[in-house]
Amino acid sequence: MLVELSILPLVGDGHLSDELAEVLKLVDAYGLPYQLTPTATCIEGTWNETMELARQCHERVRSRSSHVVTMIKIEDEQGEMDKLNRNVTSVEQKAGRSLSSPVNAREGEI
Repeated sequence: MLVELSILPLVGDGHLSDELAEVLKLVDAYGLPYQLTPTATCIEGTWNETMELARQCHERVRSRSSHVVTMIKIEDEQGEMDKLNRNVTSVEQKAGRSLSSPVNAREGEI
């Protein structure tokens, strides 16, 4: 199961990197495979594992902010594992190339 988790504290100066760093310490310690994206964190595990981790992450941010919005998107495919890698690899195979590129690369640069 993949869970995409986005947690937004709605107070403060609008910079979320400090909050994100605290939550990612918790995610690291939990030990599930995950991938940080520019707007969310994708976590792979069982229903109970991912929901418990999502709850703990929400509570960590909530302990520091009086107003928090947590968004959870779930991909649940029976018997499938390693979706963090397989989903991306599948699209890249169909595209015939790697779709990961440096953020600041200009056309023709690597």
